[in-house]
Amino acid sequence: MSEQSRRDLAQLLLPVIRWTPERGFVEARPLIDQALALGVGGFQLVGGEQDSVRALAKELQLKSRHPLLIAAELERGAGQQFASATGLPPLAAITALGDIESLRRAARLTAREARTMGVNWNLGPVCDLDMLSENPLIGARALGNDARKVGQLVAAWIEACQAEGVLACAKHFPGIARVTTDPHRELPTVDTPADQLKELDLHPFRAAIAGGVASMMTAHVSYPALDSSREPATLSREMLQWLLRQQLKFDNLLVSDALTLPAVTTTRTAAEAAVLALRAGCDVLLDPGELEAALGALETALDDGTLDPERVRQSVRRRLKWAQWASPPNDWRRPSGADTAWGALLADKVLRFEHDPVPPMGAVTEMAVVDDDDDVLGRRADRTGIVDAMRLAGNDARIVSAPTPASGGPFVIALFADYLPGKGRHTLRPDTIAAVNTLIEQAEALQRSVVLVGLGDPRWVTQLGMTHPTILAWSGDRVMQQAAGRGLLRTKR
Repeated sequence: MSEQSRRDLAQLLLPVIRWTPERGFVEARPLIDQALALGVGGFQLVGGEQDSVRALAKELQLKSRHPLLIAAELERGAGQQFASATGLPPLAAITALGDIESLRRAARLTAREARTMGVNWNLGPVCDLDMLSENPLIGARALGNDARKVGQLVAAWIEACQAEGVLACAKHFPGIARVTTDPHRELPTVDTPADQLKELDLHPFRAAIAGGVASMMTAHVSYPALDSSREPATLSREMLQWLLRQQLKFDNLLVSDALTLPAVTTTRTAAEAAVLALRAGCDVLLDPGELEAALGALETALDDGTLDPERVRQSVRRRLKWAQWASPPNDWRRPSGADTAWGALLADKVLRFEHDPVPPMGAVTEMAVVDDDDDVLGRRADRTGIVDAMRLAGNDARIVSAPTPASGGPFVIALFADYLPGKGRHTLRPDTIAAVNTLIEQAEALQRSVVLVGLGDPRWVTQLGMTHPTILAWSGDRVMQQAAGRGLLRTKR
């Protein structure tokens, strides 16, 4: 194994750097130092504050021997990952407005903020259709369920994002619209016939390719109709080399989904999955596990002929091409004050009000939080955004465990429930439903009306089957909590 071959293989690794509120990026420092010494091709950033992210991205680029791809999942604006950046509603909420220019502006704003922080690769948009309420992953992340319309929206989003110098990433090829289990727990299988998959599920990806999308992410899902081996798409030469590269003519960057997920590691190590993913056609290997183990496995595979040297060189060239494309420095447009103010206005605009009108709030507003997602691992926004926004507007809003005589106004129940990675279910827990019912009974005993706020895909709060005044806020992100708080105060006494 030559030193050059080792350096080439290292460039195809994309480790994940995670920020923590307590220690920032300090805990990730050993991984960062190791990755830079090996010469990886980029990083995915998860969490952080704008200034610290900007400083880290600059440091990474300066210390690297080659231009890096700095990625982040920013489906809902830069604020989805980075504190004090602009958060935006989910894609489904924006597209529900029927205004494609709002979608373009959201993509532009996200890309502009990302560039100012040194992030040059947005791992979005989701190109999967919203077909099944039983799907544990998609929900409001999707642009809709009409394949042709979603294709048009995908192309618009990609064009706006990449015009700002940030790579877009169409995911999750060939589409996870039909899964009913979670790759964060197991390998899902989609048994849909090939002709249906090609007609519907693949259509948004064809539109993305036609629109010049810089990159695409693979799905950790098995499609027996597309590959009888039943391997997940990430590890399938049939799907990546024949279908995607040969038939669909995609020749840009192909990145695996995280190689540490159970969907691809139940019967193999992450390092073994890295070899199979590169052999199948992936160019960049996201979250490949322990870096030395992954690099060692790739070296062995290249030495023993499992990996074709030309296949590796193709991936090295593609990665470098797009890292160089994204590397021109600071001649890109920065977000203006009007841009960021528009983000908050958009959050207000997408709120949905159902059933009876929301009654005027009292001078004191009591709100109980019912969290259906508190058993799901992962970093999420705190649950204070609604009351913070109401207090800013002059209302004495309080989080309580139950209604009290301190307020005679409507009692607010904030239900946090959404489709989340690792949650593995699409229905409310019985104890969640019981908690909401108990709070309603307690409020009615005090002769107080009730207002429900759904902080997640609207399908979750509708599972309650209630007719109380309801605000549907689409997600539990802070930007949507704050919009819901303002929405509660729209009706004046």
